[in-house]
Parts: sequence; C-alpha cells; structure tokens
Amino acid sequence: MNAVAPKPRAEFLFTTGKIARHHRERLAIIYVRQSTLQQVERHQESTRLQYGLVERALQLGWAKEQIQVIDEDLGRSGVNAEGRTGFQRAVTEVSLDHVGIILSVEMSRLARASRDWYQLLEVCAVFATLLGDLDGIYDLTSYNDRLLLGLKGTMSEAELHILKQRMLEGKRAKARRGALGMRVPMGYVHPPSGDVIKDPDEQAQAVMALIFEVFERTRTLHGLLRYLVEHAIRLPCRVCTGARKGELEWRRPNRVTLSNILRHPIYAGAYAYGRRPTDPRKKVAGRPATGRTVAKPEQWEVLLKDHLPAYIGWAQYERNVRQLDNNTAQALGTPRNGPALLSGILVCGRCGHRMAPQYNSNGHGLRYSCLRMHVDYGEPLCQTLTGGPLDERITELLFEALAPAGLEISLKVAEACQEQRAQEHRHWQQRLERAHFEAERAFRQYDAVEPENRLVARNLEHQWEEALAAELKLKGEYEAFQAPQPATLSAEERTAIERLASDLPALWSAPTTTPAERQQIVRFLIERVLVTVVDQSEQVRVEVHWAGGHQSRFTLIRPVARLDQLSHYADLQARVKAWHEAGCPPTQIAQRLNDEGWRPAKRRDTYNAPMVRSLLTRMGLRTGTPKQQWDGGVAREPDEWTLAELTCKLDIPQPTLYSWLRKGRLNARQAPIAVGKLWLIQADVRELSRLRALRNAPRSWARQIV
Repeated sequence: MNAVAPKPRAEFLFTTGKIARHHRERLAIIYVRQSTLQQVERHQESTRLQYGLVERALQLGWAKEQIQVIDEDLGRSGVNAEGRTGFQRAVTEVSLDHVGIILSVEMSRLARASRDWYQLLEVCAVFATLLGDLDGIYDLTSYNDRLLLGLKGTMSEAELHILKQRMLEGKRAKARRGALGMRVPMGYVHPPSGDVIKDPDEQAQAVMALIFEVFERTRTLHGLLRYLVEHAIRLPCRVCTGARKGELEWRRPNRVTLSNILRHPIYAGAYAYGRRPTDPRKKVAGRPATGRTVAKPEQWEVLLKDHLPAYIGWAQYERNVRQLDNNTAQALGTPRNGPALLSGILVCGRCGHRMAPQYNSNGHGLRYSCLRMHVDYGEPLCQTLTGGPLDERITELLFEALAPAGLEISLKVAEACQEQRAQEHRHWQQRLERAHFEAERAFRQYDAVEPENRLVARNLEHQWEEALAAELKLKGEYEAFQAPQPATLSAEERTAIERLASDLPALWSAPTTTPAERQQIVRFLIERVLVTVVDQSEQVRVEVHWAGGHQSRFTLIRPVARLDQLSHYADLQARVKAWHEAGCPPTQIAQRLNDEGWRPAKRRDTYNAPMVRSLLTRMGLRTGTPKQQWDGGVAREPDEWTLAELTCKLDIPQPTLYSWLRKGRLNARQAPIAVGKLWLIQADVRELSRLRALRNAPRSWARQIV
C-alpha cells in the first residue's frame, strides 16, 4: 500500500501565506513581560517560554542578527504604557518602519488597556507590521485578523478588570469588618495574633499621650515641636524591615510626623479605610505619582469608631483636626506674636471678609483693614480703622466677663501647672529607668563572658563604660532640669498664682504674658467681632459674638484724620462761625468747645487755638497770625500763593502743605518781609489738580502681617 503523505499543518499554511520578503528584511522583535517581580521569580517556566520565541522567529525565516529581544518590562504591569520603556521602544521601532513582526506568548503581554492596544494596532497597520503569538500570525491590513485582535484585546482588558474587581471587593469586605491588615503608626504594634495593640513599652505610650496633651495646650504644630525639642523628647518608632525588624528606635520629632499623628484616626480608637483614595486625574505623566488624594472623614469608605485601643477620644481628635485646619492661612489662623488682639476673628460688617492687622511705626501703630477684595480683584479699600481703641474696648469687656471667675481660674491654673510638672518629671524618670536598664544589661553581658576571651571582653567592657557614661550624663541633665522647677508647686508659687488670677488686669499686662496668649484668651471667649464704619466717620458699630451665643453691641468712637470726617462737622462749623462772628478770639473759641464736650478728629482730648485757626481758614474766614494774613507787600509772580491762601483754596490742612514743602513736593520760594520771610508757592491750574489728586490718593501702609 502506498503511504499517505501527511497533510501540511494549517498553522504552517496560515503563517507562510502572510509573511512576505519585506517582512523578513526588517526586524523581528521578541517582547518579553511579566506583571510582577514575584512572577519573574516564581514562574520561571513562563519566562523561559517567552525567551524561546527566538527559535520561533528563526523557524519563520528571520536571520539571527535581525532578531531583537525586548525584556525591559519584566516585573511591570501591562495596565498602561506609562513606565513601560520596552513597550514604548517597540512602538517607536514600528513607527520608524524598522519592524517586520512582533512576537509574544500571548497578545495580553503587549498591552491590557484598550488605549495602548488599539494604538499599537493602528501603527502596525500603517507600517504593515505583523503580530504573532502561540495561536498564529496576524496581519493588521486584514479585516478578519484585525477583528480577531480587537476581540482578544477586549477580552484581555475584561479579564484584568474581573480579577481586580474580585480582589478589591474582597478587600473592601474585609475592611468593613475591620479585619483588613494595615501598617500601624508609632505607638501601636502588630502582635503574632494579628490584633492591633498599644506599644507594650511604657515610655512609648507616655510619649504618645504627651504629644496630644501638649497640642491641647499649645494648639499649634510649631508649639508642639518646640516643646518636644526643648525637653529632648524623641518619638518611638518600630523598625519595619531588616535584621532589626520590630526593635524600638527613638527618633527626633519633625513637623510632618507630628501632623500625621494628630490627623490619624487610629489614635482615637477608630478603624478607617479609604482615607487616601486614588484619583487618576491627579497622576502626572512621567512621574511616579500615585494619584492619591486626601478624603474628608464623611467620604471614608469605612469608619468604625471604638474599634481599636485609643490614646484620645473622638471629640478630641475632631478638635485637633479642626485646629490644624484653622491654623492655615486660608482659615482662622493661629494666634501670632503681633500686638493685634483681634487677629483672625475680626470680620468686616460690610462684605463679611476677615480684616487683616497692619503695623506701622515699627510695630507701635496698629490698623485693621479689609483688604480681601482689594488684593483679589483690585477693588477700592473696603474699610479701615485704628486698632488701639477697639482692642482697649474689647479688653474692658473681657475683664467684666472674667471678674466673677477669678478664684476658679486660679485653682485651674494651679492644677494645670502641677499636672504639667508631674508629667515632665514622669518622662524624665522613664528615661532614667531605661538608661539604668541599658547599663545593667551591658554589665550582665560583660560579666557573662569568659575572662580569657579578651577580644570579646574588651568590646563588652567598652559598651558597659559607654552605658554608664550615658546614665551619668542623663542624671546630670535631670538635676539641672529639676533645680529651677521642682516636681510640686511651692506655697509661694500657689500664692502668686492666686494673686495673679484675682488681679486679671495685672496678669493681662504683665511682661511675661505674650500677645499670642492674649489672643488665645480672646478666642476662648469670643467667636468673632463684626465692625462697620459709619459713612467714613468717627463712629464704628461693633457687634461681639461671644462663645455660647450671646451678643454685645456698642458704638465705638475712632480717631479720624480730618475734621470733615466727623459726623457732627456741620454743627461744629456752625458753632465756630457763630462765636467768630460774635468777636471771640481763637483761644476763647477753643475753650468753649472743650467746655461743651466737643472732641477733635484725632486722638486729642481738647481743642487749642492753632486748631481753631486752621478750621477758620478752611471755612474761608481769614484769621490767623499777621504773617498768614498779610503778604508784606511782596511783589508776586503769576499763580503764586501763600500757605494760608493755598489751604483755603484746596481745603488741605496747612501742616500737610508745609510737610510737602519741606519734602520738595511743592515749587516754592521765600520772599523777605519786615518780620522774617514769607513762603510763596507756585501753583497754576495743572499744579492745583495735581495737589488735589495727591491729597486724595490712598495711604500706603506697612506690609500686612497675617
């Protein structure tokens, strides 16, 4: 019988019909990828199979020197092309018309995202590049092959989605029970049982509790950090990796770590999941950004209160987070060292924005100004007022509110001082106890070694000496700390506290009381203060919102720059004019004004003769000294004015004009007269307009201090 010739394999016919000469004249790329490094290590057979595609390329007719292996993406996921330099290089080579075929074990090795997959298909179709896997060879210029590859890419992406969804749902289900493992922060440990417990080290627990107690007093991260540094307090940190995994290290505090501690809900006994969700929109191309965002507590996926051992209560945790948010520049802000008493709580009664304190005269002058709309939108200044009278009035209200609570304050202050000192001494005792233990352990190690083994004995003896020296140094530091402040308050200190608490004004104005402490006291009692300047006059409507809901309203008289800003300016002019027409000299007019209770614009209590003369000059009543009334018969040039005439013409105070004269802002000359010299100022129509504009220009205060 004649032997039946074997039929050629379908795969051979299928492939040879698609590979042309121009394909073999270009490169054959072998793309090798594993999703994770664990797969590279544990699934080595898959890696060998991918490298074995080189033999497949040789069988298809490519020369060995034309075969290129791209294995740069080993250990990288195919979810996207970001970070996969091997895939990007393969696409680049195809775009340069250097590639005839790309071989991979399966198409999902090339890309699992439709965006990257279809981009590769488009490029391969344009440059007639073939794709191949263990199932066959695909020509992207063929509609059937392109449809098949599209289905494969869709299935590959769906497969990845299903796997991820299963794992994520399992993770969420475990988190909803509070059983999902997580890396615990300092102050907590994971025992072999898998539970979360407080650090068994007593000093570590004491330091963590101290952090929250000090922040409750200082209310700022900087104050907390400064306290820990001044008292040489270090943070307990368990080593996570390496040979010393699980051992306790003491590291110096820093601002970021303290902020993370205060914001972590685990210290309030809460189990939280979803605090840092991933937002793909936050990822930055070309950077290893995770895209993680900070979610608010109401946005957390899981929040189980009273689930873990706690250092503080949930109410205190919320206060801490709220205080940290308020300490930012966009919020209320923390008390500052500037003398402004109402910094952060003073609100403009017109637009509702916070009013900022501004200082001039080297910090001796204070003003509150509403600058928000001016800074953000270039609008005119909303309102401004001198801060001294307002701060003084608020201080008086505080003394009235605190007067009945003097004894209670003294007792609480004494108790707080006593507790703070006891806490500091407990911390020192724990440090001394640890240093003594280290010295004892070094001695036991030295005592256990054989005397003949001098190589080991000398090293252990050196360690013992170092431990003894460290213990001795720590004892000296503790004695130096204990000398100025013993563990308990003395009778004299208690008496001084009671005396200061009973005399609140003395305590308020004491040199040791800082502006930040005064601001903190105000914030304990007052939520906000609304001020509204009435028609740019000296009257200011003030509304004080006290803690608890009570409100106080009063009208404050502020100093203003000019008499015409006074609300009673018209009545003042009429009164002065009547007395002047009756023949009263300026001295007598000033006395009558003072007797009737009239008050000038600025912070002066009484009127005087020069002020009356200046007022009469602005009113057009030619009064003043002979030098101001008479020009001595001096020959004048066109458009020359005396100071008195220019004051009447422009309605600008004569001291202001004289100040501009001394600063060189006016073009003037001195003409000799019988008694001294007379200033003559050159001012035509244009110059008069310039002087009016200069007068109306807004003042430029010192830089804003927030």
